[in-house]
Amino acid sequence: MYCTRYCIRTALRIAGNTHRQELLRQTPALCTLRHLKTTTANPSGAILAPPLDGAPKQYSPKIQQLVNDIASLTLLEVSDLNDLLKKTLNIQDVGMMPMGAMAAPAAQATEEDDLPVKKEQTHFIVKLTELKAAEKVKLIKEVKNCMQGLNLVQAKKLVESLPQEIRVNVSKEEAEKLKAALEAAGGTVVLE
Repeated sequence: MYCTRYCIRTALRIAGNTHRQELLRQTPALCTLRHLKTTTANPSGAILAPPLDGAPKQYSPKIQQLVNDIASLTLLEVSDLNDLLKKTLNIQDVGMMPMGAMAAPAAQATEEDDLPVKKEQTHFIVKLTELKAAEKVKLIKEVKNCMQGLNLVQAKKLVESLPQEIRVNVSKEEAEKLKAALEAAGGTVVLE
């Protein structure tokens, strides 16, 4: 979900830049300073002078080709690209606050009703359902520690809007560890 939003934002940003460049080409309001040619101290020309305000930025053909290739990918290919980049660059998934936390359990319930034969569950959802008011601060700190990329304010909002999913698709051992840690901090946890 994060990758899709990121890719859409990137595509819109690229389209906006392209549109701006076309508008600048149509109305040449060039400053006389732009026409001056300067030479760089580096004979290879690798370091260029920064563009003036309002001047269209020039991209290398390699970057332009890369953008064209990415723009022509389907959503499935973008997802595969995202996975491969995460593995290659060793990027961890950032835990985000679930926006539609109430809609997801309803969709899962309908899927589970459709399947009459249930196999042994290997992946679990760790869901925080209740908290003890006296141990709220301790629970907020524990939630912050359990979810990567979450600050204290976000953890507080998450704890105050229970029930919330803390982690999704975790192994049984990890789910049990999370459950024990959150219950020790004063929360009630359900594994689904």
